[in-house]
Amino acid sequence: MDAMTRAQATRRRKALRQSAKPRPGLPRAQRPPADVTRDLFLVWRAPRVGEANPQRLTNPVWSWLARQRDLHAYTANAHFRGPSSLSVGPCWCASRFGQSETALPDGRVIAIGGEHEDSYDPDFYIYNDVIVTDPAGALEIYGYSHAVFPPTDFHSATLDGERIIVIGCAGHPSQRVPAHTPVFALDTRTLAITRLETTGAAPGWLYKHQAARSADGASIVVRGGERLIEVDGEQMFRENPDDWSLDLGRLVWTRLTERRWQQWELARADGKTNNLLMIWCGSHDAQSERPFARKQLAELEQDLGFLPDFTRHAQRFAPPLEHTTIESDHGAQIVVDGVTVRYREEPYSVRVTIEGPLAPEKVQVLIEDARAKLEELERTPYVARPIGE
Repeated sequence: MDAMTRAQATRRRKALRQSAKPRPGLPRAQRPPADVTRDLFLVWRAPRVGEANPQRLTNPVWSWLARQRDLHAYTANAHFRGPSSLSVGPCWCASRFGQSETALPDGRVIAIGGEHEDSYDPDFYIYNDVIVTDPAGALEIYGYSHAVFPPTDFHSATLDGERIIVIGCAGHPSQRVPAHTPVFALDTRTLAITRLETTGAAPGWLYKHQAARSADGASIVVRGGERLIEVDGEQMFRENPDDWSLDLGRLVWTRLTERRWQQWELARADGKTNNLLMIWCGSHDAQSERPFARKQLAELEQDLGFLPDFTRHAQRFAPPLEHTTIESDHGAQIVVDGVTVRYREEPYSVRVTIEGPLAPEKVQVLIEDARAKLEELERTPYVARPIGE
């Protein structure tokens, strides 16, 4: 799920939690089997890590939840009238972002890690477990200590013979080391996990990337995603424009490309989340005469203290340079002098990616133009800074 879609979904869920009336019972297809009682649910309600490598943690509660990928932790906990996650911590859940699934030749499917919700949510949790589903649909769930296998999400999982190579993750901020690329091997026979120590020109800490075996099967090629960098002593993620190769025999990384795309961040000077999603929704309401749309516009004006200039909003990524606009489902894209420029709105910033060499004076024009328009839209100062290597 892209950043804007995910932010929109999580905000909507948060609003529902705050305002919804008590929920009716679970739909029949989601109801637990008879052996999953409230007492048993309370025993297995919380996530836990393993002590062995692996430790079998299969139990009726998690087996039920593992088959309910659309059932959120909050809803499962509410069904059994469990304690508040604000007080006792998150509820175990199989509804996750960034979980990998790998199909094996013997018909098993191995799901690894993933996270539930975002960090603001009391049920937020990054998992380090492994869920194995056999061809008949039977489930086994295994846990590991954090020393063996740390919380892992938005990684890649590539089958290599009788092992799965797990590369990268988002993880918790305390885990992240910019120059290090976490690599693990999961033995598909024993389900033991081993940390692989690699050398060479590694991509560093990355996540949301793609990985595939090379044509000769001797290496894994990694591309795309986000890489962790340090800017002015601050850790932040930068889009990864390059391709990297991991030799599976020697465990040596090689950098395959060096595209040197320019990347910029436009953000509110006060460090607060922006209102761009709200303004985007308002721009659609402004085109409708329906009473509901009029009501939404009135609420937007009340929340912001002003009604945004929606004409200006439509032009926010149209710099005073000769350019061509490209239709995109994931933000705005234009082409200037044959170079693609992408704008991606996120809750805390707008990321601008320039996919190639562009005259410095034109870079300055398009960055300053977008910064000034965003500042005008939100009526608050915006700052622009480059995101280097």
